[in-house]
Amino acid sequence: MKTLREIYDYREMIYMLVRRDLRGKYKGSVLGFAWTFINPLLQLAVYTMVFSVVMRSGIDKYYIFLFVALIPWLAMANSVNGGATCIIGQQNLVTKIHFPRQVLPITTVTTQFVNMLLCMVVVLLVCLFSVGLNLAVLWYLIPVILVEYALAMGIAFLVSGLTVYFRDLEHILGIFVMAWQFLSPVMYSVDMVPENLRGLFNLNPMTSVITAYRQILYYKTAPDLTTMATALGMGVLFLVVGWFAFRKLERRFAEEM
Repeated sequence: MKTLREIYDYREMIYMLVRRDLRGKYKGSVLGFAWTFINPLLQLAVYTMVFSVVMRSGIDKYYIFLFVALIPWLAMANSVNGGATCIIGQQNLVTKIHFPRQVLPITTVTTQFVNMLLCMVVVLLVCLFSVGLNLAVLWYLIPVILVEYALAMGIAFLVSGLTVYFRDLEHILGIFVMAWQFLSPVMYSVDMVPENLRGLFNLNPMTSVITAYRQILYYKTAPDLTTMATALGMGVLFLVVGWFAFRKLERRFAEEM
């Protein structure tokens, strides 16, 4: 509780760091902040061409099916990759200034989810004019986003602490995240996974999260209780494990850097 109160006391620092990251990400580029929307749209175009034209998936309005999962996935992937370097990339702050170290992974994940929320505006507009929206179930997006945020935060706490001691983890995570994307139902339906592998497949925390997004935005139905319970359980589990692992690892950050 003392640490949580301390983090709350440094909320202005978190706000300023998030603001700095959002402004500085595309500083100097011609299109600037527009890249926040252009990047996922370009990825969407590539995946749609591959899976709708070259390797036909047979899914109706595949670009929507993909889009509602791709945006949340990018937030998770960027949170994990950014989380890996958020401590070692701020050595001056960590070694010279007193503040709760949790501020740095919190800043990284929050920045990515602010970006995701901005992109969600585009997702909602595309869904509205393509498949329509069920306003009665849209409010379910709030708990799903919060669950994914908790999951991303837990993983960011864990990898940010471990990378200080094991620098190669930063490069290993790049490969891991790429593999994780193909093992998550981002570009395909869960129904396409062989039944004998679905139990193992459902252990992937992003399976239930992506399924919930699709049920709300693509199928326009409320996510079923099992999906929500699984997503919540995974989010809480990773947040608790990541938090306590970070608390233990942070004791020797200054020495290791």
